[in-house]
Amino acid sequence: MNIQRTAINPSTWSAELGFHQGELVSGHTRTLYVSGQTATSADGKPQHDDDMAAQLALSLDNLAAVLDRAGMTFANLVRLNVYTTDVDLLFAHYGMIPARLGTATTTTMLGVTRLAIPSLLVELEGTAVS
Repeated sequence: MNIQRTAINPSTWSAELGFHQGELVSGHTRTLYVSGQTATSADGKPQHDDDMAAQLALSLDNLAAVLDRAGMTFANLVRLNVYTTDVDLLFAHYGMIPARLGTATTTTMLGVTRLAIPSLLVELEGTAVS
């Protein structure tokens, strides 16, 4: 199957920040919905208290692991939701996301009061297709 992705950007400001306002996907046969991935070890223990950069990096690693288990990579990710307890702090490290993804995708960032585990600062959930 030949997946076709078409960026939908009525204006260019979002692409400059590393995300698309919309993305039309066709030709896919599988869709993976990824639950929120956080900075936890393989046994579910929270890691890197009060370190947004380290938590974001580990959350991306954990997202990549779920994708890999499904036979996918970040290239298959068509939607990324980012939840954080500190938007300003996340913005200081946000460049890590498009750098790791290697491509722009549709993205929403939400500031939340807290995550399920109080010491966590960021959570990533996504949708991938192949």
